[in-house]
Amino acid sequence: MNNKPLPASTPVETTPRMDDAVSPRAWVSIAITWVGFFIFVVGTKPDYFSWDRSPVVGFVQIAVFLVGLAFICLGGYIGLHMLWWGIERTITSDIGSRLVGTGYVIAVFAGLADVFGMGSQSFPAVPYFGPWQASGVLIGQGVIAFGFLLMIPFQFPWNRNRK
Repeated sequence: MNNKPLPASTPVETTPRMDDAVSPRAWVSIAITWVGFFIFVVGTKPDYFSWDRSPVVGFVQIAVFLVGLAFICLGGYIGLHMLWWGIERTITSDIGSRLVGTGYVIAVFAGLADVFGMGSQSFPAVPYFGPWQASGVLIGQGVIAFGFLLMIPFQFPWNRNRK
């Protein structure tokens, strides 16, 4: 074996440039959010597309709008995390990203309370998405919105030129 060192070559830039990562992440974030919004609308109001087959909100419909909410959270997280490209994230932003996940967990457990055995309907009955479950999902969505608000990188005049 030849143990000679490799010849020196021109240095390769390994640090990502600002224009390399922001644009694709923005488009991916927007696409995921819109797909999630479509799935969420199909789950909440399937009669908008003439897909409503039941007078009640059942398990499949709840699961579909929760999957749509997950896509919305993922797309929003990717988009807002992209805004921090090139600057150090603050503790407020970290708390916001954790609140997004916590709000989603609150929404899932509130929406599927009957399935988990904590709702107003016992197991043999069809899961019922009543006012208590709707209130819990709205509280979860409020926590998600507050988390997204905390993730916004507000630029104040004294730290505008940070890198």
